[in-house]
Amino acid sequence: MREFDYHPAKSAAEALDLLGRYGDDAHFLAGGTSLMLMMQQGLVQPGHVVGLRDVQELRGIRPLPNGGLEIGAMTTHRQVELAPATAAYSPTLSENFSRIATVRIRNQATIGGNLVHADPAQDPPPMLLALDAEAVVSGSGGQRTIPLDGFFEDFFQTAVQEGELLTAIRFPKQPDGVRTTYVKFLPRTEDDYATVSVAAALKLDSAGRCEHIRVALGSAAPVPLRVHKVENALQGQQLTTALIDDVAPSVRDEVDPISDVRGSANYKREMARVWVGRALKALLEQANGK
Repeated sequence: MREFDYHPAKSAAEALDLLGRYGDDAHFLAGGTSLMLMMQQGLVQPGHVVGLRDVQELRGIRPLPNGGLEIGAMTTHRQVELAPATAAYSPTLSENFSRIATVRIRNQATIGGNLVHADPAQDPPPMLLALDAEAVVSGSGGQRTIPLDGFFEDFFQTAVQEGELLTAIRFPKQPDGVRTTYVKFLPRTEDDYATVSVAAALKLDSAGRCEHIRVALGSAAPVPLRVHKVENALQGQQLTTALIDDVAPSVRDEVDPISDVRGSANYKREMARVWVGRALKALLEQANGK
C-alpha cells in the first residue's frame, strides 16, 4: 500500500476544507471496509486520507416531523439495523441492514460509505430506492439533495461531485398501509453478494388496484436501479398473480448484468424476472391478508 498522510477531521466543514486543500490526491475515509481493500489492491492510491470517524454531526438516526427519517452518513450498518427509529419507520429497512455481510462488517461499515462506494451488488441501495430515499450532499456551494434514483451513474460512480461530501440520507413518509419486502438469491454463503436482489414497496387501494408501487434491483446492472417499466405497467391496475406473471418478464429489458462467478448474464436476467415476480406476489399475499 502506498504511504499516505492521515487527517482526522472534527467537523464536516473541516473535512471539506481538507478535501479542497488536497484536491484529487485526497479521499474521505468512512468505515474503511471498501476503501482499505481498494488501496491494498492498488485501485486507488491517495496521498491524503481525510478521516470522518470523529465528525459527530454525520452520525445519528432522526425521525423527521413529516413522518420521514434521516440517517447521518457516518451511521454504521449495525446502528441502522438495531435503532428503534429504523424499525418504527420500516421494519423491512431494519431487516435489510441485518442481512449485510457479517456483524463485524456491520459494526464498521457506514451507510454513507456504502452509497458513495456505489457497488451495484450491495444490499442497502435497492431497499433505499424502493423507499424513495434521497442523498444530502454538502460542498462549497452549499447543500443539495439528490434522489437516489439519479444518484448512481456507473460502476463505482455517483452524482456526488468533486469537493462534495455526502452528509445524510433522507426518507419521505411512506404512504399509509404500504407494504415492503427485500429478497435476494445467495449462491453460496449468507455473507456473499447476491446473484440478484429485489426490494419492493406496494400499496393497494380499497378496490385492489395498485396505488403505489416501487421495484428496485441490485446485482442486475452497472448500478442499483428502479425498474420503471414494471412499475408503470402495474400502476393503477387490478393486481393479480396473473398480471404479475405477465409483467415480470419486462424486467429483462431493463437490466444489464455481467457474467461472473455468481452466474452468466443470461442467467441473471432470468433470475431478475423470477425474483421480481416472487417479491410482488409476496406483497400481494400480504395485502390480501395471507
